[in-house]
Amino acid sequence: MSSSYVPATTESLDQAQEAKNPTEAILILYRILENPSSSSEALRIKEKAISNLSDLLREQNRAEELRSLLTQLRPFFSLIPKAKTAKIVRGVIDAVVKIPGTSDLQISLCKEMVLWTRAEKRTFLRQRVEARLAALLMESKEYSEALALLSVLIKEVRRLDDKLLLVDIELLESKLHFSLRNLPKAKAALTAARTAANAIYVPPDQQGTIDLQSGILHAEEKDYKTAYSYFYEAFEAFNALEDPRAIYSLKYMLLCKIMVNQADDVAGILSSAKVGLQYQGPEVDAMKAVAHAHAQRSLKLFETALRDFKAQLEEDPIVHRHLSSLYDTLLEQNLCRLIEPFSRVEIAHIAELIELPVEHVEKKLSQMILDKKFAGTLDQGAGCLIIFEDPKPDAIYPATLETISNIGKVVDSLYSAICKNYGIRFSLFGRVTFSSCHFWFKT
Repeated sequence: MSSSYVPATTESLDQAQEAKNPTEAILILYRILENPSSSSEALRIKEKAISNLSDLLREQNRAEELRSLLTQLRPFFSLIPKAKTAKIVRGVIDAVVKIPGTSDLQISLCKEMVLWTRAEKRTFLRQRVEARLAALLMESKEYSEALALLSVLIKEVRRLDDKLLLVDIELLESKLHFSLRNLPKAKAALTAARTAANAIYVPPDQQGTIDLQSGILHAEEKDYKTAYSYFYEAFEAFNALEDPRAIYSLKYMLLCKIMVNQADDVAGILSSAKVGLQYQGPEVDAMKAVAHAHAQRSLKLFETALRDFKAQLEEDPIVHRHLSSLYDTLLEQNLCRLIEPFSRVEIAHIAELIELPVEHVEKKLSQMILDKKFAGTLDQGAGCLIIFEDPKPDAIYPATLETISNIGKVVDSLYSAICKNYGIRFSLFGRVTFSSCHFWFKT
């Protein structure tokens, strides 16, 4: 980088924009930032130069230079308002986030900025950087550190009553507890986020995020109809903003339809003008394949879909969890239908009919026997499944219970008759009153 500087003017920005290559443009922008002028016009030009420089460094995947840029700009931050400083810092961090493979760098950069903001006593900026740091720690599966950071941050933000930031943090806490499989705390954090959001204006993308998280939690509780409505609201919000998360909301909508045995509706949703023309690709194709397999009740097609769309189905933890449950249910239904005509059948024959490995079928049959899905036993020596007839219920036990119940009714009737004939009345406090005498008894 040259030690000479260029004037902080609009012409210099135009010169950088018209440069022959990105390297030359980056050099010109650095030289603008080296200009010692601190006039209001020069500061405005420098802010624009920082924005352009961040974009160019991001496009060139120069993450380390973005990190050093924040260190270089610290003297400049003392000349501009704190709100503009926060905007620049968050913009540079966002630029680093968009560079792939920089997770560790992002975490170290956020920790470095947290230390600087503490030293400079910039509470507003520090809290937002800490929220970003907690999100990065969650993505890196460092859950304990992220949870410890959030617990302290939530207390601070509640005391300052910053509703907008509180919504973000509570929503992040809900996602973190969901990742830890703690559904009660995830729901409680989401409720707190909704409560804070109701008191302020929430941007559409943030409202869509809340609806998306609500749908995920309801789906986890097997309430797929409610989950579908939340996913639909999230899809509408993200679709209007052209947010990439719209495709995932659509994907989860289709998942809910499949889970409630309405796989035929998937084709209707995808054929609508809003969806069919804009959203195509492997995410949609994966759900089409699963819906077709479910409609055909075919485990072979199901296995094929899981194999062909592994990235979209197996590697998505939300979809994978529900499809695993769906696969087990479909497998049990098919096995029960196949073994129904038999009293004794070879396991290999069942595996051949269902087109699955023998070991897989044997393991599932043993699990179904233990879960009492049907009465039977496995003869592993002969490689056979023996199905027992359903035992006939013994009628003596229900008859005995009915007799005891009738005796109880008779005793209650006799007791009422005695009390009525002899003039006994029971008061609330255990006092018995006869027509001729009064006495107390212990209850």
